[in-house]
Amino acid sequence: MTNWAILGLIFFAANLPWFSDKLFYVIPLNRSAKPGFSKNVAWCLLELSILYFMTGAFIRYAEYATLGQVAPQAWEFYAVTACLFLVFAFPGFVYKVLWKRTI
Repeated sequence: MTNWAILGLIFFAANLPWFSDKLFYVIPLNRSAKPGFSKNVAWCLLELSILYFMTGAFIRYAEYATLGQVAPQAWEFYAVTACLFLVFAFPGFVYKVLWKRTI
């Protein structure tokens, strides 16, 4: 059950940047008051990378709190989790970039 909760948290965090025109849902960008404004994809990717590290830090803390130790990881682990984070962000990307332009 815990693994599904972690995957759900990662899926939620990966899709957050794509569903708001504000930066981190809090900071309004300069042009966000204009009608028809959409946040640039570069801002979304910046948010996505920051959320990747924040989610990883939270999960690392949760592992330490429950098990008392953290397993050491090599670069392959981080490459795979970054790619998985990008795959989980794909539905939000489709909604923001591909689907919104056709409507």
